Amino acid sequence: MNHKILKIHPQDNVFVALTSLTKGERLSYDSEEITIEENIPAKHKFSEYDLKLGDAIIMYGILVGKANKKIAKGSRLTVENVIHQTNSFSKKEGIHNWDIPNTDRWKSKTFMGYHRNDGQVGTANYWLVIPLVFCENRNVEVMKHAFLEELGFAKANPYKDYVRKIVDLYKQGKESTIEYHEILDVQSQHPSIFQNIDGMKFLTHTSGCGGTREDSDALCALLAGYIANPNVAGATILSLGCQNAQISILEEKIQNIQPNIKKPVYYLEQQKEGTEQNMMVNAIKKTFSGLVEANKINRKPASLNHLTIGLECGGSDGFSGISANPTVGQVSDYIVALGGKAILAEFPELCGVERELINRCKNNEIANKFTHLMKSYEASAEAVGSGFDMNPSPGNIRNGLITDAMKSAGAAKKGGTSPVVDVLNYAEYAVKSGLNLLCTPGNDVESTTALAGSGANIILFTTGLGTPTGNPVAPVIKISSNTALANKMSDIIDFDTGYILTQGRTITELGEELLDFIIQIASGEMKTKAQQLHQDDFIPWKRGISL
Repeated sequence: MNHKILKIHPQDNVFVALTSLTKGERLSYDSEEITIEENIPAKHKFSEYDLKLGDAIIMYGILVGKANKKIAKGSRLTVENVIHQTNSFSKKEGIHNWDIPNTDRWKSKTFMGYHRNDGQVGTANYWLVIPLVFCENRNVEVMKHAFLEELGFAKANPYKDYVRKIVDLYKQGKESTIEYHEILDVQSQHPSIFQNIDGMKFLTHTSGCGGTREDSDALCALLAGYIANPNVAGATILSLGCQNAQISILEEKIQNIQPNIKKPVYYLEQQKEGTEQNMMVNAIKKTFSGLVEANKINRKPASLNHLTIGLECGGSDGFSGISANPTVGQVSDYIVALGGKAILAEFPELCGVERELINRCKNNEIANKFTHLMKSYEASAEAVGSGFDMNPSPGNIRNGLITDAMKSAGAAKKGGTSPVVDVLNYAEYAVKSGLNLLCTPGNDVESTTALAGSGANIILFTTGLGTPTGNPVAPVIKISSNTALANKMSDIIDFDTGYILTQGRTITELGEELLDFIIQIASGEMKTKAQQLHQDDFIPWKRGISL
């Protein structure tokens, strides 16, 4: 690899700057001489040869844009001279031949997990308290404050001590000279009385009523997926009674996933219980009884085919598709080869790679479902004056991802190379071993929320810019595309793939190390940074209008 520039695919007509390049700098790549025509920041792309108006921009071997004006050889690609462009897609063609990776080193390995009656195995053991409608959010918060500290699940907050010391100095008429590191970790979390429970999670939201029936049904399907998730021991559900998202709908959605569910699920409806006090006392009693039962479950060895990994990215940069995403794709292939499940989300970030994914589908039925969902989703976006081409964020653009197709070509690398065994609409539960595609938005939290609702018991989240995103029930492993980010935001990054760019390490090597790290997280031997921070992000996707 040239230490300054990279051509990702032999058919590409652009280079990636691995480090910042200076105007007038002369470079060579495979005997080709290139003069840099302008300053080019690291992560950005520049043209291999002169491009004229309308010429195709090729990266990863596929069309990711077209020239909006003349671009001289050695000049930077920008939003001013390149626009989004993709190839058309239709029916599945040919047979996908998968080169299955060697997994001998993991075939006898296990993780220590929580075995459920339905055959799933959890990487954690949580109890959920969920409102069926936003009207119950306050009651859920009251339960949260009643339970967490008393049971030892509350996270210590050293910032409280920091504020207290500043206030004391203010009262004394003094300026604050206290440095934060002086009080860091002063508080310690009280040991939990339930040693086999990883915590209680309280999933407040703004849905359940006032929107379309489609939205309330989707919410119930999502919540059913959370209850069915192998990382969940049981749940307490608070309902008002008159809302669109009825208890009966949630029960039906749970039955669709687990017809003979054995987990304890307690329903309390305020309009039937009477006073708030009656409902809250009953909810607390039932929940405590459920926690006692959940605490009787111990971690036991489980083969790796019980892992279901969600594949996600957020705050992506121009290196994500070169280091972090391909490493995750390597892990996805390992998990699939071992008999597990992988779920690739974010349909707006599969724009431009549809043809490849369609051809990887196991059969025409799966391919047709993917095509239908992609086209319907894009049509819905266009109907409100948007479109997939508007997906890249300002941060993406500043860091070299200037078209959605360019971003998508790198994002899709998280899905590896294995066949697509199923395509899931939002809130559908993954049941087939292999690679599943899940229809979600590109929004980080809405997408990770959906991954856990479809059964992911671990989520791999790549980032080039840094994001604290976590999930209430599925450990989220944050994977950086570059070492500078891993060093700068070490409190949120779990695994660094930047060594691929700086030390010439291979995707295979980093993939092997990442899978070993996943096994440690799945066994409860380590906590992800998001778990340590109690970063419990939960946002259901509201697809319809509000009524």
